[in-house]
Amino acid sequence: MPDWITYLIELLALPEFGLSTVFVVSFLSATLLPLGSEPAVFGLIKINPHLFWPAILVATAGNTAGGAVSWLMGLGTHKVVDRARGSHVELRALHWLERFGPKACLLSWLPVVGDPLCAVAGWLKFPFWPCLVYMAIGKFARYLTMTAALLWFFPGTLHP
Repeated sequence: MPDWITYLIELLALPEFGLSTVFVVSFLSATLLPLGSEPAVFGLIKINPHLFWPAILVATAGNTAGGAVSWLMGLGTHKVVDRARGSHVELRALHWLERFGPKACLLSWLPVVGDPLCAVAGWLKFPFWPCLVYMAIGKFARYLTMTAALLWFFPGTLHP
């Protein structure tokens, strides 16, 4: 295995870098990259049960920050497309989203559609701060529910 891969694996090892790894993985998984952050959160909590709330909060912060980046990417894309076409772009499939406005970002926790939803909110020029608040609420609820359920199904702790 190349040295850089070994170094990257060691750098992201949960027992050594715990909360920072959870933040990075949660951030990246909220962008349009196909990653899941729940295993990182669950793994850290299984190894360090006393980090339950810090891990949930750090994962929520990282995932929300990633959602904000997706929102900004959507806004930037909209501006570029508007300049290129010289007109306002509106997609029929997004009418239902426009009806809900920033509250639709509560659904940013959903697999497959949640992360692109943040980008679409930026594309539609929904207000940034309300979107960010709704993203954070939805993502916090997901991490809390998923981690609590996993801990219920897999009780006990792991020792590194």
